[in-house]
Amino acid sequence: MINKDSSFQKLHNINRRMFIIVAAKVVVFTGIVGRLFTLQINESKKYLTLSDKNRIREWKLPPERGEFYDYFGKLIAGNQKVYQLHLDPEQVEDFKTLSTRLKNILELSDDEFSTILKKKNETKPWETLIISENLSWKQFAKVNNYLHELSGVKPVLSISRYYPYKENLTHIIGYVNQANTDDLENNEQIKNKFVPGLKVGKTGLEKTFENELIGTNSIQRYEVNAYGKRISQLEFQKGDKGKNIKLTIDTDIQNLCNQLLANKAGSISVMNIFSGEIIAMHSSPSFDPNLFLFGINQDDWQLIRNNPLKPLVNKTISGQYSPGSTIKPIVALSALENNVIDKNFKVFCKGKIESYGQTYHCWKKEGHGSVDLKEAMKQSCDTYFYEISRLLGVDRLSVTAKKFGLGNKILESLFNNEQSGLIPSTQWKKNSLGKNWLLGETMITGIGQGYIQTTPLQLCLMTAQIANGGYKIKPKIVVNTDKQNLSLENFEPLYKNQKNIKFIQEIMFSSVNEIRGTSYSSRINDTKYQFAGKTGTAQVKRITKLDRELDLDTAEIPYEERDHALYIAFGPYKSPQYAMSIIIEHGGSGSSAAAPLAKELFKAVIDKHEMREKFKEKNHLDI
Repeated sequence: MINKDSSFQKLHNINRRMFIIVAAKVVVFTGIVGRLFTLQINESKKYLTLSDKNRIREWKLPPERGEFYDYFGKLIAGNQKVYQLHLDPEQVEDFKTLSTRLKNILELSDDEFSTILKKKNETKPWETLIISENLSWKQFAKVNNYLHELSGVKPVLSISRYYPYKENLTHIIGYVNQANTDDLENNEQIKNKFVPGLKVGKTGLEKTFENELIGTNSIQRYEVNAYGKRISQLEFQKGDKGKNIKLTIDTDIQNLCNQLLANKAGSISVMNIFSGEIIAMHSSPSFDPNLFLFGINQDDWQLIRNNPLKPLVNKTISGQYSPGSTIKPIVALSALENNVIDKNFKVFCKGKIESYGQTYHCWKKEGHGSVDLKEAMKQSCDTYFYEISRLLGVDRLSVTAKKFGLGNKILESLFNNEQSGLIPSTQWKKNSLGKNWLLGETMITGIGQGYIQTTPLQLCLMTAQIANGGYKIKPKIVVNTDKQNLSLENFEPLYKNQKNIKFIQEIMFSSVNEIRGTSYSSRINDTKYQFAGKTGTAQVKRITKLDRELDLDTAEIPYEERDHALYIAFGPYKSPQYAMSIIIEHGGSGSSAAAPLAKELFKAVIDKHEMREKFKEKNHLDI
C-alpha cells in the first residue's frame, strides 16, 4: 500500500524541480534577449564600426606636389602617375614565401629581390614596406590579378615628380626623394602628411618651398572581401594640390647656357639690370635629377660623385673665385668716387712695378707704356691698377665693392648652400688672421687676386648695378606678380657722382669695341646687340720665375694649374637691359675662353627681350 505522504513528497519535489528548470530557462532566455538587445541596439555603433573596419579599407595617398614653371609658362618640374606596390608586414604570415611569389609574378632579378629583402630588414615591423616605387603597367595589372592570394600586398596608384629639362635646371630646382627621419623631425608639415613613398624636396627650390609645394593627402576608401581584395571603391576624397611656383628663368636661355658650357666646368648668370630678375643661372657640369626619384643606383652615383668637374657643386652661388681683372671697374670707380684719381690720371707701365723689394708683374711683359684710365681698362693694364689701388687703400675699395653686392649672399633665403665670398679689409685680416695688412696685399687685391673671393652671381649683380647707372637692385628668381615701378627714382643710389658711373660704362664699352680692347675679337658691330664688358683671368697658383720664362700656352699647362677665365658684360650698350657673368674653370684667358660665349649669348637674350616685355605686360594686365 502506497503511503500518501510519500506520494505527495515526490510530487512536490518534481514540481520544485520543474520550477527551477523553468526559472533557469527564463533567466537564460532573458539574458540572451538582454545581450542581443545590448549588441544590436546599445552597442550597434561599436560593432558596426568594427564590421566596417573588416569590410572597409582606407588608404591615405601621397599629396599632389605643386609644379614649377618658367617665365613663359613652360613646365620645368611636374608630376606623373606611377604604379607602386606596398606591403603591410603585420598582415603577412610567411614573408619568405610571399616575397618569392612576388619575385615570380613581377619577374624580378636577383638584385631587385635582394633589395626587397634588405628593405624588409631595415623596416620596422609596423611600417609599410615599399616593394616597388615604379612598376610597369604590365606588372601592376598582373599583381592585381593575383591579389587574392597575396595577403598584405597593396597596389597603389601614386604621383611622382619628373624633370623634363633634366640637367639644365638641377642646380636651381633641386630634386625630391623619399622623406627620411630628419625631414619628419624638422618639418611638421611633412610629419603630418607622411605616407610611405612620400617624396620631399632635398635640395634647391624644391626644399626651400617644401611647405608651399607639398599639398594635402587624398583619401581612398574601398570595400574588401574576406581575403582583403578590393571589391568596390566607396569614396574618394581628393586632397588639394600644392602651390605652383613660377620662376623668372627663361628655359631657352638656360638651355643655351648649358650648351655653351658643355664639357666645361663653370657658370653663366644673366640678370635684368632693373628688375633683378634672373634670366639664366647655370652651373656646369650638372646631373639629371630624375636619377634620384626612385633611388639612384651605385654606378650613376659614383659617376656623379667622382667627376673631377664637381657636378654636385652649384658653382654660381657656391663657387668662390678670385675675380681677376673683372674687379677693375669697381677699383676704378672707387678711386674716382674717393677723388684719389681723375679719368686723366696716367701711369707708365714697364711690364712690372717694384715695391719694398717685391716685384709685381703686368700681364704684358713689355708693358703698355703711358696709359690713362680708359687705356688701362681697355688693355687691362695691371701696373696701372697696382698704382691706383696703392693710392686708394684696401678699406675704401672694400666699402665700394660691398655696396655693389660683392662679399654678401644674394639669394640667402632661397638657397642654403649660397656662399658670401670675401672682400678683405685691414680689420678683417686683423680679426681673422691676427696679422697686420700689407701694402703689397692692397696692390694684388686691386687686380682681383689675393684674399678676395666672389661668386659668379655676385659679379653679375655688380655688373647689373654699374649698367643701370649705379642703383641698388634686389635679384630674384621667383616671379613677383605685383606690379612694380621700375623707375630709377625709386632705387637707392650707390654712387657719389653719377658721372663716375657713366665713365666706367664708357671704358667698359671701349674694352670690347675699340682696337686693343681685351675682348675686341668678341665685339658685335650691330648696335642692337653691342655690349660693354671686362675680361678677367684669375690665377689658381703662384706664377714662378720659371713659369714666366717658359711662357707656355694654356693647352701645355696641366688642367688643374690653368687660370680661371672670367667675363662680365652688359648690353645692349645704348639702352642696357641685361648683365651677365661667365666663368670657365681652368679655361685660361678670359678674352679667349669666356668673352666669345657672351657674344653668342647676348644675341639670344636681346632677341627674346621684346617677347619677354610683352609677356610681362600681359601678365600684369591679367592680375
